Amino acid sequence: MMRVALIGALLLPASGAVADGPMPPAERRVHVQAMLRDAEDMVAHGGMGDAAAIVHHCGGLVAHAEALLGALPPDHPHGREAAAHLRRAVAHCRRVASLGASVDPGLSLNPATKARAAARDAARHLSAIGD
Repeated sequence: MMRVALIGALLLPASGAVADGPMPPAERRVHVQAMLRDAEDMVAHGGMGDAAAIVHHCGGLVAHAEALLGALPPDHPHGREAAAHLRRAVAHCRRVASLGASVDPGLSLNPATKARAAARDAARHLSAIGD
């Protein structure tokens, strides 16, 4: 039952988390920092063998990535690059969610690591957007 709820939460778009306009730079930094923290925690828990924590932190990463996606400047080259990396991170986290919390953590660690790499790449581009 809990697995279904976790997967459903990751596969559905975050309601209310996606903004439809520009995000203040301070709020963008908060989302980026939280997304990176979730990405690092996700991989760290994978190394400890905790698949449920991987799924949980992946959900946090998706929520922050979707909030950032809705507020990126579409005309900025770094915004377009960041969007591509954020979408890739969300796709890898959805793969983690589809595997679920009851699988061997080694199976979900590969897409989790790819999601972390995409989140890091997105963060680099987001920092280049400036204030």
